Order: sequence, then structure tokens, then C-alpha cells
Amino acid sequence: MELNHKIIGTGEPFVILHGLFGMLDNWQTLGKRFGESRKTILVDQRNHGKSPHADEVDYPSLAGDLAEFLEHLAVEKSDVLGHSMGGKTAMQYALNFPDRIRKLVVVDMGVRQFPRGHDEIFAAMRSLPLSTKEGEDPLTRSQIDDLLAEKIADAGVRMFLLKNLKRNKESGYEWKMNLDALERGYPEILKPVTGEPWPGEALFIRGGDSGYIKDEDWEGIQALFPNAQLKTIEGAGHWVHAQAPEEVYGLVEDFLKD
Repeated sequence: MELNHKIIGTGEPFVILHGLFGMLDNWQTLGKRFGESRKTILVDQRNHGKSPHADEVDYPSLAGDLAEFLEHLAVEKSDVLGHSMGGKTAMQYALNFPDRIRKLVVVDMGVRQFPRGHDEIFAAMRSLPLSTKEGEDPLTRSQIDDLLAEKIADAGVRMFLLKNLKRNKESGYEWKMNLDALERGYPEILKPVTGEPWPGEALFIRGGDSGYIKDEDWEGIQALFPNAQLKTIEGAGHWVHAQAPEEVYGLVEDFLKD
């Protein structure tokens, strides 16, 4: 699959994968900093951003997309970072293609099965009248945000979601993401990663205020990634890279340099 991507800098390749509902732009600020010392490749995963849409959404498929994409770029081996859903993609890539990854960085995501937690977001996005009838004026972004605020109080979450809007010349707005496929495939997105243990170096970064990597999860993580280390950034939640960019940059840069 020809994934949409952006390359910043030159040197050793370093791939960054966004999470659910995200896109490569979410990592652009940190990507520019990482690009000062290495070839940083920001990627839109399938059904996100400007990448192609597909019916299947599962980690073997996402990992396969990455393998095919990097082969197309003639990248034989790379460091890989993934956040949230992208973290599971990165982990599955390491498990499925162990010789094609040098170091692994996972930001605020564990290996286990997760409970449903995005149903309200799916419902809120479905409820928005993005398309308009002939003769009607399309809603403005501000009006769309006001409607979304009735169901999602967190302004940061709304801003994150609304980055996915794009203008449709015929009828207002539409989503960049493949919302249908993501909602159908949501049970697959929640599933654990599986495979034989990967012995390479791995860094797991969690937000101290997030529950995606609990203390009791560490044993399961080490079963698949026995050479992993865990760092906690206190005061940060699930969007660690947005809330504590300096800390994330420092931890990742030190890890990749070693």
C-alpha cells in the first residue's frame, strides 16, 4: 500500500506512526526536531489522513502496510515509534518482521486487549450534519465544533478530531479518515498484539495520568519484549507527546543514540 508520508532530514531512518483518528501532522513538530539528526518518516496509516482506504483494519494488515511501504522506499532496517494504535502497529511490525527493525519506541500503549472506550466519539462524529442539501449553506468549522461540544466537552479532543475535516466542494465537509471501516474494525483495534518474543531494544513511554500501561501490564509487555525499559512522564496523559514534548524528545533521542 502506498501510504501518504512526509520525510524530514537525512541519515538513519526513523519511522513515526500516529494513533486512532490521527494523522502524520500530529507528530510534525517533534518530527522536525528528530529530523535534525536522522531521516524521520512520518506516516499516515491506512484509513487515516491522506492514505488509501481499505475494508480491513487489523494489526497484521497495518504491519504489512508498513513493511511494503518501507520496502518501496528501499529502507531495509529502521527505528520505529508508534503512539497508541500506532504503538500496537509498531509492536506487531517488530514481531512479524523482526530483522527489519533496529529499535522500537512505544508511546502510551500496552500489548493487551483493551475495553471499548471510543463509542461516544464514533457516535458524536456520526451525528454531525457535515453534508448539506442543494441551496443550503454548509456549516462553518465553528458551528461544527459547537455541535460536537454538545457530546464531547474536552476542547482538546474536539480540536484533534476536527483536524480530520476536509472541504467537499459539493456539500460542505467530509472526514479524511475512513470512519466506516474504523468503526467496523474497532474490535480488531482493541485486540492484543501476538507473536514470538522480539529480543531487540524497546522503550515504552507512558503518561503518569494515563491508564494505557498499568503497573500490572509490565509482565505481559516483557513476555513479548524482554529487552524493554519503561519510562513514566508524570503529569501527562495519553497524548504524552503533545503534553510533554520536551520530555518525550529527550527520552527518545537518548534511547536512539545509545
